[in-house]
Amino acid sequence: MKQNLHPQWNHAAVVTCSCGNTFTTGSQQDSFTVDICNKCHPFFTGEMRFVDRQGRVDRFMQKMNVAQQKQAAKSSAKKAAPPVDPEIAEELASGETLSYKQILQKEQNKLKNMAKNRVPEQVKAA
Repeated sequence: MKQNLHPQWNHAAVVTCSCGNTFTTGSQQDSFTVDICNKCHPFFTGEMRFVDRQGRVDRFMQKMNVAQQKQAAKSSAKKAAPPVDPEIAEELASGETLSYKQILQKEQNKLKNMAKNRVPEQVKAA
């Protein structure tokens, strides 16, 4: 086997919590600090206390506010944009929604009507 392969193990590593509690455990480090332990965690203490580590809730709330503002701006921009076709605008105002198939049929009918109304050039010349 290879020599000196495994790291040094310290059987008496001191863990210090932010609440002031200290205890020993095994680790590669001699000592380290933690934010929360069994003496101050709400699950073990039974008290209803909110634990916010490094402002995560505040950052989440800021992200939510920004997302809501973007959504409100997007919806107001959508309302301000004029519709492309006046017929579609009338149908949307009446609350009727059209499927893609219905829209295609309407457009085909428009093209057919335009073709019928077009007068051949030979008739005009005569």
